[in-house]
Amino acid sequence: MSSRRPSLLLAALVTILAAGAPAGCSDPDEPAAPAAAAAPDVVPALDRALEARARAVRRADADGFARLVGGTRAFREREGTWFGNLTQLPIARLSYRPAPGSLVREGDAYRVTVTESLQLERYDAAPVTSEGRYRFAPAPRHPGRYRLTGLTGADPQPWDTGPVVVREGDGVLGVFDPDSVDRAPDLIASVEDGIATVAAEVPYDWSRTVVVYALTDPAFLDGLEDVPGDDPGDLDAVAFSAGDGTRFVINPRVVDRPGPERDRLVRHELVHVAVGTHDDGAPVWLSEGLAEYVSVRPLAPEDRRIPEAAVAAAESGVDDLPDDATFNGEDSEAHYGLAWWAVEYLADAYGEEAPWQLLDAMAAPGADPDSVLHDQFATSSHELARQADRLIVALYEAAG
Repeated sequence: MSSRRPSLLLAALVTILAAGAPAGCSDPDEPAAPAAAAAPDVVPALDRALEARARAVRRADADGFARLVGGTRAFREREGTWFGNLTQLPIARLSYRPAPGSLVREGDAYRVTVTESLQLERYDAAPVTSEGRYRFAPAPRHPGRYRLTGLTGADPQPWDTGPVVVREGDGVLGVFDPDSVDRAPDLIASVEDGIATVAAEVPYDWSRTVVVYALTDPAFLDGLEDVPGDDPGDLDAVAFSAGDGTRFVINPRVVDRPGPERDRLVRHELVHVAVGTHDDGAPVWLSEGLAEYVSVRPLAPEDRRIPEAAVAAAESGVDDLPDDATFNGEDSEAHYGLAWWAVEYLADAYGEEAPWQLLDAMAAPGADPDSVLHDQFATSSHELARQADRLIVALYEAAG
């Protein structure tokens, strides 16, 4: 819960202000001209305003929250939307911490960098933090009080940028928007079923809960960085880190396509959620191959579709498993199929626990994938690729 900042922090900020804090525009990296000394009680006042903001959200106090917001009508409306979004979330913790050296005076107003800590009950093991540049101005007719009149945030979540509708299932927190919420019942049911399937297959302890974003606006997906292939819009879905946990977002073009293929996609992303950091040091082919391997478990063999590009590549013969740098390149469809069937071969030849044993060994610090394959299974990535080719051709060439 929110708590008052330590007195040493406040003292440090007051000292900065008393010495003549810099004043300038909202960019904290841009040099600013010296400003007049600030009243010594401004920092505690800003801290009280931030505590009141968190308290109003936790209590769903709309009137109290509105009294804390000033500025333009557009900004007040945006903040009202944000409040409506946040009060739908199961908040375990919401608090704010200003950065000591970031305070800039602008006349009678102030800008300061603030870290927001938000933890969702049952879904986040620890608070997820984000930074923003907050602008405060004196509250009319209330000396010593300040209202928020501007906010620029980094890495915004969907609830920071527009109206959302939150729906919850058994272990599932779904974040939709007004145009996608009609798909909430079938998508949440798909994720619930996927959690049960993945929990039975993945041999790691995990929360068996997930936050999933299913929006019609691609802005959040397009804004993600460090995603496979470097172009989020090309992905049907992607898991991403949020604090100590993992969430996933579904491409808008997939949100409105219920059925077995979307269910399979959901299971694939849930594997990444369940595996968490266990695959941080493993090759991409093993991480993605395992996700594909688990995602098809509930399907009958004849329904386990594979991209035509993977069949064509197998017919031509693939010399080796794809490396990390090229896995999500122009031949990604073939690579996913090849990785999946390399894992299938491992499970068939050495037992269903073999792929997970390989993952643990390859994810160990300093592990060399080629040495691990040789030491554990007396094989190589070249041999796995050859075996995957053989299985794909045997099963899909005739079916095609």
